[in-house]
Amino acid sequence: MSTPSVEPVPLPAKRRLAQLAMLAFAVVIVMFAYANVGLAIDKQIPSGMLTYGLSLGGFMLAAYLVLARFAPWADPLILPLVTLVNGLGLVMIYRLEQSKAFGASANTQLLWTAVGVVLFSVTLIVLRDHRALQRLTYTAGAVGLLLLISPLLPFIGKNINGARIWIEIPGVGQLQPAEFAKLALIVFFAGYLVAKRDVLALAGRRLLFIDLPRARDLGPILIVWGFSLGVLILQKDLGSSLLIFGTFIAMLYIATQRTSWVLIGILLFVGGAILAGMVFDHVHARFEVYLNPEDPELFQKVGGSEQLMQGLFAMAAGGILGTGLGQGHPDKIPLAISDFIFPATGEELGLTGLMALLMVYALLVQRGLRTSIAARDPFSKLLAGGLSFILAWQVFIIVGGVTNLIPLTGLVTPFMSQGGSALLANWILIALLVRMSDAARKPPPQAIQDEGMTQVFQR
Repeated sequence: MSTPSVEPVPLPAKRRLAQLAMLAFAVVIVMFAYANVGLAIDKQIPSGMLTYGLSLGGFMLAAYLVLARFAPWADPLILPLVTLVNGLGLVMIYRLEQSKAFGASANTQLLWTAVGVVLFSVTLIVLRDHRALQRLTYTAGAVGLLLLISPLLPFIGKNINGARIWIEIPGVGQLQPAEFAKLALIVFFAGYLVAKRDVLALAGRRLLFIDLPRARDLGPILIVWGFSLGVLILQKDLGSSLLIFGTFIAMLYIATQRTSWVLIGILLFVGGAILAGMVFDHVHARFEVYLNPEDPELFQKVGGSEQLMQGLFAMAAGGILGTGLGQGHPDKIPLAISDFIFPATGEELGLTGLMALLMVYALLVQRGLRTSIAARDPFSKLLAGGLSFILAWQVFIIVGGVTNLIPLTGLVTPFMSQGGSALLANWILIALLVRMSDAARKPPPQAIQDEGMTQVFQR
């Protein structure tokens, strides 16, 4: 009897066509928004609309073809959703470019999008089995730490707007390594927690209705907590500090199902932030602006509450339906092309547009979490869950900051804000989710025996 040959189950043609149709629909929505900006400002459709449309459509078609070839069973909604958000970010940057109040450049952002699609494609082509990352657990951890502390190094580290989170690369420009560090650290967290989850899930004493962990098992959370506080204190980067520690706590909960870890994490971070606010002036200033944004003295102070209040005024002016694309005054919002692109969008699209945008993010996160649930091994579950959570967590932190729900952190809105570091890192994040989604959704192979035996399906 010869060895059975194995062939993959063929992908339904309708599935490919539906995914391509959703992708085309996303590009059409972006082009419609682009035309609206031109009609509102110049009373005519922008002359470069065809170039932008063909470029964006061509990039996304290339991404679709790579996905169809190397990850055909991946969730069909992920790429169209990312295309829509990335495209709307391009539209808003073009809109802000027309106000001439910022150094915004839609052409530059379109180029970064092209590089992001290339990284997305390379990740899918090179990383055929994401489980290989588990063998690089500690290597990924070391790379993540080096990237995170690299702005503190002399000569290459740069201090911009009071935060030391940038490095200067000759011939390339400025890069924010923390955006890539978060991906490496999530790989490390997933690999480490898979190996240690049984120990970390052990219960110690019971307090009220909560099973507390054993004291000897508090080491990992204390180390990550201390490191996140170091980022906050030395680099003045509240965003990365909150992002990394929050993601570790979420992944720790996914791995152990222990609510006590979440409570301990919240107490540690809040306590550490309060202590840092009492000792370090730059941390104290962030909390002062958060608690008293309408204080005239803080409003006029450099790095004070002006940007926060102008963002709130803009969203209030937009109301329910917004002023319309190209008809608002986003030039009055400081940092509208980066940290405050969300309020600028809210002014012109209104609360309705912002809710729709948040629903797109929520749907994208939901597809990632669905991949985590469907994954067939613990490492994939933790990695997909961590990547999905950090995307949702970043959106919450930036939206909470610009609406004064939490202190401002300096993070940017994923796929929308101008800049290359965050955009490239997020495209790699999406490639990892697509790769895991393909592995989770692919049906078992069909075994065919050569000697006339009945075909059987391995289920």
